[in-house]
Amino acid sequence: MARVDGTLIRRSDVEREAASQAEGSESAPAAPGSAAFQAILDELIDQRLLAMEARRRGLDQSEEALRRLALAEERILGNVLVETALASAVNEETIERIYQEQVQLIPLGEEVRARHILVDTREEAEAIRALVDAGQDFAALAVRMSQDQATRIQGGDLGYFTREGVLPAFGAVAFRTGEGETSQPFETEFGWHILHVIDRRREPPPSLETLRPNIVRFYTFDQLEGLIDGLRRQAVIERPQLAPPGITLGAEGEGDGEGAADGGLLPEDAGAEADDPVADPG
Repeated sequence: MARVDGTLIRRSDVEREAASQAEGSESAPAAPGSAAFQAILDELIDQRLLAMEARRRGLDQSEEALRRLALAEERILGNVLVETALASAVNEETIERIYQEQVQLIPLGEEVRARHILVDTREEAEAIRALVDAGQDFAALAVRMSQDQATRIQGGDLGYFTREGVLPAFGAVAFRTGEGETSQPFETEFGWHILHVIDRRREPPPSLETLRPNIVRFYTFDQLEGLIDGLRRQAVIERPQLAPPGITLGAEGEGDGEGAADGGLLPEDAGAEADDPVADPG
């Protein structure tokens, strides 16, 4: 992407920085070729120039710089380890396996596919029901007579729906009417209906693509937690025991350094004695 005094800034460097800047926001990372992507490249060029000048002045060998570089190295190596471990664990085979496990746990109800005809009065609905009983096609009657403009052209076809997805009165009639049967006229707040049930089926589970983001998020967190817990169990971790805020140590041991020993391990940065409530004030 760019060369600064003989050193390279790669496209992957810019993409990684773009992804980092997009974390925590709803916007997608800056796309290559965009003004935002170019602005990030400019930032990396400026950062490279500043780092090269710091080295020229010998600042990279200062105690403060070395300490910060060590911390940055830890963060980078930790991120590389996590990315490597998760890349091998969170794969398509794992996602498919978790999906199959999850869909078995999702309670799925029944769906009904039906046609309906909507009219203003009970008398109209009963007259249409008589035509159905006489053998006339329900879909053709819906095209001619239904006042539901959203479904009339489709012969009153509502598609598949659950009991919870329609008005309570409508759902009650639809789910007690047998497949291939036509209901008696019934009233809702929209008018009078008659309904013909075309099909019944078990509600299909959510698709893999619908559940994929949640599966990846859950499994990523699970694997990361397992990795860190395992490393903690294997490691010997020692922590300083600091006095709680607002509590000062007693006089015993303050003058001979024993107070710090009694309090446990000193923090790694024990040089800042003035700020350390455990350090020997003498």
